[in-house]
Amino acid sequence: MTPQLDFFGIVVSDMARSVAFYRKLGLEFPDGAENEGHVEAKLPGGFRYALDTEEVMRSFDPEWQRPTGGHAEGGAFRCDSPAEVDEVYADLLAAGGSAHKPPWDAFWGMRYAQLKDPDGTLLSLYAPLPKT
Repeated sequence: MTPQLDFFGIVVSDMARSVAFYRKLGLEFPDGAENEGHVEAKLPGGFRYALDTEEVMRSFDPEWQRPTGGHAEGGAFRCDSPAEVDEVYADLLAAGGSAHKPPWDAFWGMRYAQLKDPDGTLLSLYAPLPKT
């Protein structure tokens, strides 16, 4: 058997706030997800993006603590265009995110931006730049 990655999860402090925030990135959580301790959004190809509350983490790992001295990674989200990177970045800041690296044209050929969700988890947004 060859293990296959099919699940990526992050820890949140306020499920309702986080569900609302991640829905702005297009993640579809079931109705009532705001009141759960663990929720999953199905992604293309069957992959799942999950949110777990701090209480859920401590239910099986009582010593669990948020990382310090850096930040947790929440993944990179591809946008349809460089303009959409800018738009989504602004929308997420308005939805409770905080700036980390404002959108820029990266030397590797992408419009790229990084921000933190309301719990400080780092997210990246990107889109290929047009060929010149």
